[in-house]
Amino acid sequence: MKLLVRLSKEAIQHKFIYLIAILSTLAITLVNLTAPKILSSVTGLVEDGMTAEDLKSIRNYTILLIVLYLLRILFRFASNYLAHRAAWNLVGTMRMKVYDKLQGLSMSFYHDKQTGDLVSRVINDTRDFELLYAHIIPDTITNVVTIAGVMIILLFINGKLALLTFIPIPFIIAAGWLFTNRIQPYFKKSHKLQGDLSAKLQDNLSGIHEVQVFAKEEEESESVRRVTFTHIDAMLKALKLGSVFHPTVEFFSAVGTILVVGVGGLLAFHDQLSVADIVAFLLYLSLFYGPVTSIARLLEDAQNAYAGAERVMMILDTSPEIEDCEGAVETGRVQGNITFDHVSFHYQNKVPVLKDISFEVRPGQMIALVGETGVGKTTLSQLLLRFYDPTEGRILMDGTDIKSMKLESLRKNIAPVLQDTFLFNGTIAENIGYASRDVSMEEIIAAAQAAHIHEAILGMPEGYQTKVGERGLRLSGGQKQRIAIARAIVRNAPVIILDEATASVDVETEREIKKAIDELAGTRTIVAIAHRLSTIRHADMILVLEHGEIVEQGTHDALIQNNGPYARMVKVQM
Repeated sequence: MKLLVRLSKEAIQHKFIYLIAILSTLAITLVNLTAPKILSSVTGLVEDGMTAEDLKSIRNYTILLIVLYLLRILFRFASNYLAHRAAWNLVGTMRMKVYDKLQGLSMSFYHDKQTGDLVSRVINDTRDFELLYAHIIPDTITNVVTIAGVMIILLFINGKLALLTFIPIPFIIAAGWLFTNRIQPYFKKSHKLQGDLSAKLQDNLSGIHEVQVFAKEEEESESVRRVTFTHIDAMLKALKLGSVFHPTVEFFSAVGTILVVGVGGLLAFHDQLSVADIVAFLLYLSLFYGPVTSIARLLEDAQNAYAGAERVMMILDTSPEIEDCEGAVETGRVQGNITFDHVSFHYQNKVPVLKDISFEVRPGQMIALVGETGVGKTTLSQLLLRFYDPTEGRILMDGTDIKSMKLESLRKNIAPVLQDTFLFNGTIAENIGYASRDVSMEEIIAAAQAAHIHEAILGMPEGYQTKVGERGLRLSGGQKQRIAIARAIVRNAPVIILDEATASVDVETEREIKKAIDELAGTRTIVAIAHRLSTIRHADMILVLEHGEIVEQGTHDALIQNNGPYARMVKVQM
């Protein structure tokens, strides 16, 4: 119920459509409750002998039944369509709510999450809300009202016989309670395994090149098969319980019918019950046990929907570690003065990554971070973008602590070019223009020229409208890097982060990228992370990191003269 109340708050925006659907459902129930009474009245007229007046009454009853059944068609349409419309609108709302929440969560949330599982929560688990709001809730309301109405009517017809009819109800309730507790863990496991399967498929298809290169098709097929059939096994265990529960409910329902037939016949024999009342009793009894059996099915569906809703709510209940602080301000465009003031940092494992880092970069300067893999260079850039907050110390932008800046404001002032360049499955023009709203084609071309990729683009079959494929699969590593630089230029941010911008490219491509970087120097504040030291020889300041600490800093020439760690790295590369 707690979960249902939370979902109801989300569904409130669709309340008018849903209210009409529920009222239509109740109208159907009233029609269903009225029809047997009319039929029993007709039976009574026939039983007592027909007169001309009785024929007129039967004609009126017939017309009334036709009207009621025609109205039932109208109410059924309104009930089904409007309930589904409200439910699917809720699904769409919840999908966007979960997606927007995922967009706002901190990077630490994704450390132990698989993309496929998160996609499954957004698509598959939210889909269960349609089952809940279009089927479970309307059907439950209909069934409860029908059961209550039939119980009242049966008590009026014959109290003793009605009480006998109700004997199976406690047994059905007990069976339902036991079934619900037994089946819920299997549905929870099934939803989790469905997420695992989505994650496995996403992982394998994204890495299909590696799968084929290393001839791992058979092993990966076996891995997918194992997850697939583990999921199926969980579903079959739930269905097995359902296969025991539903016949049990049907048996108890049959017992009630048998009691009515047996005892009702006995009462009729002793003239304590009329034929019309027996007909009415049997007609209402079919209305009574039908909903009872249906509720048993709804219990199973509800547990399935509940398992999916729990996984969705887990996302919605997660609080981002990094968000706008109270009183955060919109700073507009900054000059690009960056200060790290005694910054230390560690991830969740508490192992120090950065220790007491302090330096300053003035607007238009280029600072380079060098050192072996794992010394914290990329972490520094992540802290500057505020994907994480320092464990100790602070980071200033134009003298303002970045924690007091709105996240959107901060990140609008920084254009990153990451080592693992990500391109969307669109055109080259769309990927370059992604960093800025309402960017013109002229600006896109100018950025591509500045990134020394324009000529290469023109040589492609469709020029700037060439599709890059998923993650830029149709482009070379160097082309992707230069498109990423063009994207950063389009952003026109005062600060650019170059994280291994020349990683894994050939010498000619490196030369082109270096030209682009040199042309940007002096016009932006540049934070460059590099293993290839030739690209940062002209940096205004080079920081050498070892074990998360700055062990050297200075210009290229000064550090060469020091003959320290930097000089040794240069000699190794030469």
